[in-house]
Amino acid sequence: MFDEIQFEKINRLPKYLFAEINDLKMSARRRGEDIIDFSMGNPDASTPQPIIDKLCETVQRPKTHGYSASKGIYKLRLAMSKWYKRKYNADLDPDTEIVATMGSKEGYVHLVQAISNPGDVAIVPDPTYPIHSQAFILAGANVEKMKLVFNEETFKVDEDRFLSDLEEALDNSVPQAKFLVVNFPHNPTTATVTPQFYERLVALAKEKRFYIISDIAYADITFDGYKTPSIMEVEGAKDVAVESYTLSKSYNMAGWRVGFVVGNKKLIGALQSIKSWLDYGMFTPIQVAATVALDEHGYVPDEQVIPRYEKRRDVMIDAFGKAGWHLAKPNASMFIWGKIPEIAKDMGSLEFSKQLLIHAGVAVSPGIGFGKYGDEYVRIALIENEKRIRQAAKNIKRFLKELKEVKEND
Repeated sequence: MFDEIQFEKINRLPKYLFAEINDLKMSARRRGEDIIDFSMGNPDASTPQPIIDKLCETVQRPKTHGYSASKGIYKLRLAMSKWYKRKYNADLDPDTEIVATMGSKEGYVHLVQAISNPGDVAIVPDPTYPIHSQAFILAGANVEKMKLVFNEETFKVDEDRFLSDLEEALDNSVPQAKFLVVNFPHNPTTATVTPQFYERLVALAKEKRFYIISDIAYADITFDGYKTPSIMEVEGAKDVAVESYTLSKSYNMAGWRVGFVVGNKKLIGALQSIKSWLDYGMFTPIQVAATVALDEHGYVPDEQVIPRYEKRRDVMIDAFGKAGWHLAKPNASMFIWGKIPEIAKDMGSLEFSKQLLIHAGVAVSPGIGFGKYGDEYVRIALIENEKRIRQAAKNIKRFLKELKEVKEND
């Protein structure tokens, strides 16, 4: 009887394609095998000590143990407002234009739940971080995918093509799309845009009447002189846009779950409202400690996080290249979007990732898990140290040599 009951919302979700890699990885580790794991963007360094110290100090105060504010304590929202002013010269009201969230993922999903009606359409570039699409599916809305076109060596978005493809998608959308999701530096591709891109995008949103949801989770992790722009820098952006940011990557605080959504008062008000029904916010000591991270005299990602990822990027590109796998150099984020080696191109990203794990002991994320336009690539997270990266390259060199011998003998 109960087998006949269906959960349609869950049934709308696609198969989780990363699960096969995760299962293989766990099985190998249970057998005692050493797996060099580049599959998940989970920072391996410690949270800066001043942030930890503030948490320990604050947690000793009994008054911080009760329910907190669902939209975040005022001092944390004020710290985020000051961060935007310093970094982007953007003015944000901490009461009406900022919500502190339990990580940017939670904030994004609850925002979509609050603002989506059944049947609404959201345009999401493909490939994409999966929740960017699936949040709308869970909310009963529909998603229209749009191929993200970028230079495969420089990872710069073809901005003219993006905007022309977007106009075409808007014109063909029935009903007309209400939302557009953008995420630069992009996960998974690492692609980047210029400040002028957002100026043109805001103008188009006002003309065509749609909202923009921007995600800048990797804003602070940039290399070679590139600086991530924010849509909030654009005059009038708050009329049509919100933006999410997280402390997870910049401050090695992934498990702390501290994020923000900022911008348009109507959308922020909707998020504040739904959160007031669903949660009581983050544990107060975590929020107090997070203000230390955002303080202008505190921790500086440029000096502590970026050099680590930049070094790993350069070592990986060099070592993997010598192993026979050419990787183009990104100028942002903690990933490399690696095109599958020519010898293995016919496998597709899922099978290549499985074979790489089985025969080389190296775990990566298959590009197909991020969308159909990702199937020629894998995402490689820069979360192992230089010694492990070089070991992975040796394993990969052996794997590619064996694969070539097998193909030559077929």
